[in-house]
Amino acid sequence: MTPDPALPPRVRQILETAPREALPITYQQLAEALGLQPPRTIQRVAQALETLMREDAEQHRPFIAALVVSRRGEGLPAQGFFDLAVALGRFPADPALQAEAWREAFERALAARPD
Repeated sequence: MTPDPALPPRVRQILETAPREALPITYQQLAEALGLQPPRTIQRVAQALETLMREDAEQHRPFIAALVVSRRGEGLPAQGFFDLAVALGRFPADPALQAEAWREAFERALAARPD
């Protein structure tokens, strides 16, 4: 499936403007906010978030994708988030340290949002 180049900027805009108390948001909630229809709605959201992670790493910004979590998984992002964060050199490879790294990334992403 070819990624939709229009999705990442829309995702960033939603995450930058969502009320603080609404965060973190789930992948499903984000898909609904984008108005995505099946098939592969969550996959499309994940691809957009991965694009944003690469952009943020390149620009030395906090991961805006840290504001999105899975419905399952104890309120954490999906494994793909952690895998890419490690690959981009932002998170420790040790899985035991990744939840804390995400919590810190979440707070940095919140603090970096425009007012």
